[in-house]
Amino acid sequence: MRNREETIAKILHRAGELFNVHGYRATSISHITDATGYTKGAVYRHFKNKDKLEEQTLAYLTLKVYEKLGEQIKREKNAGDKLRAVLRYFESYVTEPPIKGGCPLLNAAIEADDSNPLLRKKAIVILRTLKESICHILDKGIEFRQIKKSVDKNSFATIMIASLEGAIMMSKLARNNEDIRIVIHHLENMIREIEV
Repeated sequence: MRNREETIAKILHRAGELFNVHGYRATSISHITDATGYTKGAVYRHFKNKDKLEEQTLAYLTLKVYEKLGEQIKREKNAGDKLRAVLRYFESYVTEPPIKGGCPLLNAAIEADDSNPLLRKKAIVILRTLKESICHILDKGIEFRQIKKSVDKNSFATIMIASLEGAIMMSKLARNNEDIRIVIHHLENMIREIEV
């Protein structure tokens, strides 16, 4: 008998690839059973229904993204460089996506907008966490006199995330880095303007 944690991890990993590349609606449980080699019964033994599998898969994908992003941020010594690490990480989504299919938050947000309330709620939590993380970097930067006190942290974080996610979408459509590079250049200028 297989180890429960290994089974769940394999299902989440393979389902994550399928959902992130093909979409949540377009991916059936049959696709997941084909990819994992497990039966529908085995999948449903660990996940109550497809909605729960989608929700937990998005959480799994996001954890993978945040682990890699967190590593890059921790390497930097000051708030400005930590913000620039976020920019570099998001730029990698176009040419070297850390997860096949691109940004799981962007993919889930677009697909779950009106049709999947559970997935939408999970995407909102993930977005809020990302925004709070950027605000935390700004708070620490203000505390250590690396960022100007006058910065509107909420607005800055919103503009940064919206710009990056929009640029990922545009660059993926164009299949080149031109749009993401333009946005990153603009955001780098914004970061310089708020640094002390």
